[in-house]
Amino acid sequence: EVHLVESGGGLVQAGGSLRLSCAASGFGFDDYAIAWFRQAPGKEREVVSCISSEDDSTTYADSVKGRFTISSDNAKNTVYLQMNSLKPEDTDVYYCAADVGMCDYYSEAYEYDYWGQGTQVTVSS
Repeated sequence: EVHLVESGGGLVQAGGSLRLSCAASGFGFDDYAIAWFRQAPGKEREVVSCISSEDDSTTYADSVKGRFTISSDNAKNTVYLQMNSLKPEDTDVYYCAADVGMCDYYSEAYEYDYWGQGTQVTVSS
């Protein structure tokens, strides 16, 4: 059974940093796309970043390019999202998602089969 657990969220001032972790179990990391999404109340879940475990290729939303970095530790089956220069508009619940293949295969949240429970990130101004 695939299981994803996020951690690392919290309250931070604008300009600060947080590192989110997504610990995966129940599958090997060698052929999966692992993505971070975020969602504000009443809004659709939007993709923030994705990493393809096959070749470590990454994608980022324009709103986070240059500030966020996604990485993976395959030995620990964990994907990280390092978030720097945080802004109040980054306040959301952040989710990790996974599915077989490459990030390019997926563009919408509904396409991912496996999800974590989410972690709250709050950036104060």
